[in-house]
Amino acid sequence: MAMDRDPASRNGAEAFFVLSGLHAVWWYRLNHMFWGWGWKFVARLLSQIVRWWTLIEIHPAALIGDRVFIDHGAGVVIGETSVIGDDCTLYHGVTLGGQGTVIDGRRHPTIGNGVVVGAGAIILGPVTVGDGALIGAGAVVISDVPAGRTAVGVPARLVAPKKGGRR
Repeated sequence: MAMDRDPASRNGAEAFFVLSGLHAVWWYRLNHMFWGWGWKFVARLLSQIVRWWTLIEIHPAALIGDRVFIDHGAGVVIGETSVIGDDCTLYHGVTLGGQGTVIDGRRHPTIGNGVVVGAGAIILGPVTVGDGALIGAGAVVISDVPAGRTAVGVPARLVAPKKGGRR
């Protein structure tokens, strides 16, 4: 998967040893398991160690689907009630942040399947980004993005699809 999404990876061994996004997701899977077992302190402690090591912060309670790839991951933050679908790509500096002080309930984004989130994009609050959507670099998303659409700007706005192509 990493070889498909990161053209800078020359071979599987290189991807295995040097891609911090892969390491962060692998450690998240273990920490999420600990969280589910009720070992919340251990999960949070390990997630902070991984944050120090990879510069990627993933809360152990977040729900992350299969084949999620974090490319050049420094500065990525994935909050506690975030949900990320399958086959998503997040670039460096992406924030899936909370909004509000609600203790129980959803306060972070839900990202559908096949979504690409550009570098430095911030998605705040309990918004939903539909399947196959694209979030442009530096966008600040504070409202829902329909499936297959592209959101850009601050605050993010939907861009009209190009004729004959996806946008």
